[in-house]
Amino acid sequence: MNTDAPWPTLEEAEARVLGIQVKLHQWATDSPQRRFCDLFNLVCDPAFLTVAWARVRGNRGARSAGVDGVKPADILFGSATVLPLLRENLKAGRFVPLPVRERMIPKASGKLRRLGIPTAMDRCVQASMKLVLEPVFESDFKPCSYGFRPRRRPHDAIAEIHMFATHGYTWVLEGDITACFDEIDHTALLDRVRHRIGDRRIVGLVKAFLHAGVLSEDGVRRETKTGTPQGGLCAAAHNPPYEQRWVMHSVDPSTLVKVGVGVERCT
Repeated sequence: MNTDAPWPTLEEAEARVLGIQVKLHQWATDSPQRRFCDLFNLVCDPAFLTVAWARVRGNRGARSAGVDGVKPADILFGSATVLPLLRENLKAGRFVPLPVRERMIPKASGKLRRLGIPTAMDRCVQASMKLVLEPVFESDFKPCSYGFRPRRRPHDAIAEIHMFATHGYTWVLEGDITACFDEIDHTALLDRVRHRIGDRRIVGLVKAFLHAGVLSEDGVRRETKTGTPQGGLCAAAHNPPYEQRWVMHSVDPSTLVKVGVGVERCT
C-alpha cells in the first residue's frame, strides 16, 4: 500500500480509509488466526489521519482541552498545519502521548466517575489507531455482542431480547464488571492485542497510551499502572475488542448467575 501519497481531501480520505478497512476486515474474517504485522504505516497515512482529525473535531469533546490547554475546535486547517508535523513525529518515533487531564463527573448514584481528557493530538492518533484496528477485531465478535461496536447500539440489544422473549425464552441475565475501565490489567490487555497484531510499533503505541499517566484536578500527576481512562477514544477501542471478548469466551457458564447483578424472568 502506498502511504506516501499527497494529503487528500476529506472525501477522498474517507473513500480510501473505507476501502482499506473493508480489506482488513475481510482478511481478518478469512483467517481468524492471522496476525497483522504491517499496520503502523496506515496509522501514519495521510488519509487515516485526515479522517481521524475530522472525527476528533466533530466530536462533542472538541471543546475540551487536554493538559496542553489546546481545544481541537480551536485548531483550524489541521490537515495543512498540525497533521503533517504529527505524521512526521509518528514516523520518526518522536511521538509521545501526554498525560490525560482528569475531570470528576457526578454519577446518578451520587458517586464520581473519573473522566480522562487526552490532548488534541493524542486524540487524533487514537482515532487513527481505531480506524486501523477496529476492522480487524470486529471480525472476532459474536453476532450477540453490541457494546461499543460500529452501527450497533443498546436499542439493538433490547430488540433482540424482545425477539427471544417472543420465542419462548423467559429469563434475562444482567451482569456487570465492577470498575472495568479502572481495573483492566495492562499486561493481559497487551497480550490480547498481540494475539491479532504483530506490528510492534502498534503495540508500542497502545502501551504508551496506557502508561501516559493522569494529571488530576489538583495538579498531581499519577502513574497509570492499571486501567484505561474513560474519555479518550482508546477507552472504547481498548475495552471491547480485547477485554469484553476475552471475558465472554473464557467465563464458565455455570458461574454466570453467581456473578450477575440481576436475573429476571420475563412475564
